Amino acid sequence: QVQLVESGGGLVQPGGSLRLSCAASGSIFRFYNMAWYRQAPGQQREWVALINSEGSRNYTESVKGRFTISRDNAKATVYLRMNSLKPEDTAVYYCKATYGRTVYWGQGTRVTVSS
Repeated sequence: QVQLVESGGGLVQPGGSLRLSCAASGSIFRFYNMAWYRQAPGQQREWVALINSEGSRNYTESVKGRFTISRDNAKATVYLRMNSLKPEDTAVYYCKATYGRTVYWGQGTRVTVSS
């Protein structure tokens, strides 16, 4: 069983920055594909960014150039650096780990972008 614990959410003004972290338990973190998703109020959960076990990254179009996903295998942690935040980025952000057909989710961390 893998546990994922997100942190780093909060209230930020438009144009501001945050860095989310997702710490994973388990000794095979380096083999996981890691992703960030988000769910805005009244909306379906949507994929935001992915970094696979080899370090390749992909982003949904709306965050390209503003968000950066990275991982530190020694710390078993994945990060999401979010710059130039917009009110529409307001959501609960979830971390997801995939290993084969096994999927794990974190509990989420709330990000609110508002003046």
